[in-house]
Amino acid sequence: MYSFRTTGFNGYAVQYSPFFDSRLACAASANFGLVGNGRLYVLGLTPTGIVAEKWFDTQDGLFDCAWSEIHENQIVTATGDGSIKLFDITLNDYPVQSWREHTREVFSANWNLVEKTTFCTSSWDGLIKIWSPVRPKSIATLQPRDAPLSCTYAASYSPYNATLIASCSSDSYLRLWDPRVGDFPTNSVYAHNGAEILSLDWNKYRPDIIATSSVDRTIKIWDLRFMNRTSPSLPAMSNASPVNEMYGHNYAVRKIAWSPHASELLLSASYDMTARVWEDRSAFKQSATQPSITRLHHGGGLRGVWDRHSEFVVGCDWSLWGAEEWVCTVGWDEMVWVWDIRTVLR
Repeated sequence: MYSFRTTGFNGYAVQYSPFFDSRLACAASANFGLVGNGRLYVLGLTPTGIVAEKWFDTQDGLFDCAWSEIHENQIVTATGDGSIKLFDITLNDYPVQSWREHTREVFSANWNLVEKTTFCTSSWDGLIKIWSPVRPKSIATLQPRDAPLSCTYAASYSPYNATLIASCSSDSYLRLWDPRVGDFPTNSVYAHNGAEILSLDWNKYRPDIIATSSVDRTIKIWDLRFMNRTSPSLPAMSNASPVNEMYGHNYAVRKIAWSPHASELLLSASYDMTARVWEDRSAFKQSATQPSITRLHHGGGLRGVWDRHSEFVVGCDWSLWGAEEWVCTVGWDEMVWVWDIRTVLR
């Protein structure tokens, strides 16, 4: 395992480069993101440990970052002042592009894995915006019509469909969007019974499967084939059920990430100061017409617990090109850890 201290800055997000297995990006904020500056770290993995290859300071805290899928040296950041900034790590000091349309904190940024020339952001203003690095303004703005605007904690492109976006919000809804249809959700489900949904991720091998995590301490697995269709004039229904529910964290589950190497493995980061590895035992059990619900007991499906952080764990990711079992986590304890899940598997 390897570690790096983001001295003076509390980590919020970490992501492996899609081009190099030895490079990470980390978004961090001073004073836990409440007030003060932000810093984007570019970290290199070496045989002797993790080194800071470069960093960029920002005037407000950073809450997320995403590597470009078309340019190996570019990273987009989500900022507390409502702006989005694109940095080129071959240049110094300043972003190569900056946008400011969100009216509140930008909490997530996600690059399109299929089409690769666009990315999306979500904000506490309740909106999702789609951007191109070469355009001065957003391409599209998406907002729910079935409920008042609420904080949209995360939005993420499908790894299979270039126009399909999933989002999760403080109103407990998981929503699907397709800008080709319109700026309203095409599907939605009341996913966590009123609890805020903090994170989501698409399964990399099963195109209809999404995981969500919430302040209710649970991780739920959803099959999109059983979600409800919505329209601008039809309120969202809420009768869909997850195909799996996993319990084990003691506090809110802040971030989840499916493995890019195994369809059943999931990594989570929580306010209980742990990161956990899970096995989704519902994989491939559901039929094409009716979901088979698997509610696992406390600890059911849990494969391992990483407890080296001493504060909230808020970010996690899997290595794409290196060994399949290596992951990274970041927390409010000013620590980035890179570790092998085999050290905690049981």
